[in-house]
Amino acid sequence: MTAQFIAESADGAFVRQPNRFTDRITRDSTRWPVEPGRYRLIWSRACPWAHRAVIVRGLLGLQNAISVGTLDPVRDERGWRFAEPDPVLGITYLAEAYRATDPGYTGRVTVPALVDTRSGRVVTNDFPQITLDLSTEWVDFHRPDAPDLYPVDLRPDLDALMRDIYTDVNNGVYRAGFATSQAAYEAAYDALFARLDALEERLSDDRRYLMGDRLTEADVRLFTTLVRFDAVYHGHFKCNRNKLTELPYLWRYARRMFQTPGFGETVDFDQIKRHYYYTHDRINPTRIIPKGPDARAWWH
Repeated sequence: MTAQFIAESADGAFVRQPNRFTDRITRDSTRWPVEPGRYRLIWSRACPWAHRAVIVRGLLGLQNAISVGTLDPVRDERGWRFAEPDPVLGITYLAEAYRATDPGYTGRVTVPALVDTRSGRVVTNDFPQITLDLSTEWVDFHRPDAPDLYPVDLRPDLDALMRDIYTDVNNGVYRAGFATSQAAYEAAYDALFARLDALEERLSDDRRYLMGDRLTEADVRLFTTLVRFDAVYHGHFKCNRNKLTELPYLWRYARRMFQTPGFGETVDFDQIKRHYYYTHDRINPTRIIPKGPDARAWWH
């Protein structure tokens, strides 16, 4: 197995590895049925892909149905690890669950991962599908006033919007940060800021959420990148045309999301910075972690 972003580049462009485990937990599944208490969501506070799963779990009120195991933000050559052995799974490294599921796996260990507590096997690390299934398959265990994050009537528009956000923003910052050629970096950089400009324009009509007055999955997916932007992506990944704080509508939107229950309390800027600046030593060989920016701005 590999721990870092190795062998994912072609011609200098970063290409994200496919998700290895793509089974689904569904109401009609005989192998992985929806069952409260059976599955454990493994995440790191540092990781934007895992962050979105924890936000959705909380918004839907699934805390008692799906337990959470939290990994240390610093990842070494052995991959993601728990500060102490996980009390439910009994493992120290997430790679142990990967090996239990596929002994021949040689790729990078990623989060989020939903692990079956009975077998210790990874059911899925398919981060985009995990959150959609939390919304659509776990409905019997949602809190009574849970938001409909993936409403049927908006799905065509939502799917298109989330696809653009993933390509140019969520994954776009990584395409810029891990590019190994100038051309690949500039292509990712240009696409990122073109998309941020389009989102800035979309939010300029004073709408509260991306789809108007309805909180959706798209807001969660955009938020986990925006909340890391100035702290990490602007400097560490060289996405430096503008800071988030210099894009007035996106900055106002991001602060509103941060101050919405279920969002800000899941953010840990210290762990975010420690992960990126310490783990990515090919980008930051000194492993010096910046003191700023001042997180108090998110509350203003």
